[in-house]
Amino acid sequence: MANLTPNSSFSLTLRLQIPNRVGMLASITQAIATTGGNLGQIDLIEQTRKESTRDITVDAASTEHAETIVQAVKALPDIKLLSVHDRTFNLHRGGKISITSRIPLRSVSDLAMAYTPGVGRICTAIAQDPEEVYKLTIKQNTVAIVTDGSAVLGLGNLGPAAALPVMEGKAMLFKEFAGLDAFPICLATQDTEEIIQTVKNIAPVFGGVNLEDIAAPRCFEIERRLRQELDIPVFHDDQHGTAIVTLAALFNSLKLVHKSMAEIRIVINGAGAAGVAIARLLRKAGAEKIWMCDSKGIISTSRTDLTEEKLEFAVKAQGTLAGAMQGADVFIGVSAPGVLTPEMVQSMAKDPIVFAMANPIPEIQPELISKDVAVIATGRSDYPNQINNVLAFPGVFRGALDCRAQTITTTMYLEAANAIASLVKPSDLNREHIIPSVFDERVVTAVAAAVQQAARQEGIARN
Repeated sequence: MANLTPNSSFSLTLRLQIPNRVGMLASITQAIATTGGNLGQIDLIEQTRKESTRDITVDAASTEHAETIVQAVKALPDIKLLSVHDRTFNLHRGGKISITSRIPLRSVSDLAMAYTPGVGRICTAIAQDPEEVYKLTIKQNTVAIVTDGSAVLGLGNLGPAAALPVMEGKAMLFKEFAGLDAFPICLATQDTEEIIQTVKNIAPVFGGVNLEDIAAPRCFEIERRLRQELDIPVFHDDQHGTAIVTLAALFNSLKLVHKSMAEIRIVINGAGAAGVAIARLLRKAGAEKIWMCDSKGIISTSRTDLTEEKLEFAVKAQGTLAGAMQGADVFIGVSAPGVLTPEMVQSMAKDPIVFAMANPIPEIQPELISKDVAVIATGRSDYPNQINNVLAFPGVFRGALDCRAQTITTTMYLEAANAIASLVKPSDLNREHIIPSVFDERVVTAVAAAVQQAARQEGIARN
């Protein structure tokens, strides 16, 4: 397997004391380069006639790689390593989000209006007309990010406390990209009924609910029930955010290879929340031939171990992932590192499309198949064509909350995917640019507008 590309998620700051002699700094940069580190910023902290203190930023590919780089620098003669800081851990210290007041409190009169006694008038107004809660409180712009910590990233069942950094990050993305106030709700239960009841109990505060990192198949039931029992949008991002962005990327990839959705055969590896949601949305978009695989191979009608969700996509074919890949037009991976081989890709149909989206290590390293495919995408930011949910969920919620949608529908997903895909102009579309950047400021606006239009067409918008 090819080495992973160094990236900022494994970034270090090395503070070094360096003699002021010719070639000393060069020896450090050479040691970093020799061990495969990616040199970043170099800052001069202090300098005397005899020595200088510098901070050197280095990106590594893994924790082990970072340690190799540190040891290589420590081994240099006359160089003193004063400290090593993991920049990712430093970024998280104290948490990544905070709550601030929207209005200042500068006087007694401000206090009397914002709190008692004036706030009593607002409470009475809401009691008399519950719709006023959307105008007079944070509810209209606030999302609950709810998890039980049972499927954190690709790391597994880590529990609610270990899930909190992800939910904080999600809250940051909501705020930065869509101006929405979101708050992490990490529940100390993995009981379906308890989760449903807890979310219903806290729902009065929030305009929408984003379910996150809840394991399949429990996540399907939780989302279904909450959608039935609440009158605010409920969205499981691991399912639908992934599906929306995947579909957008596939729309544009098919333009490049001049194939239609109806004619292609798609192999999806991974039959959890994301895989099932992708398959469902692809069907809605016109895909007719989808073969889904799990750790036991093709999800076949001959198998007796299938969940209700897997049964939806059972086919007559039997065999392994390798067998499924023969003659396939598209591979979509939401599974595990390294499960795809170059030989499997080479057995695909002409101009194959590969979305290897396992994170942080994809199903296959792009370097291994770059000459064998028409398009390759991953979930990583250090390769072209990053399929990232942040292209979808901020705009979906921005649109749904702005029009007071009662729920979020498949039509909204389809329109959101079309909106994302349309942001790549035909003149800019190429094998390394099938999807807009996550920092493209047009994305949220386009997705929100598409979601609102779909909500109004379906008659579920209340604004």
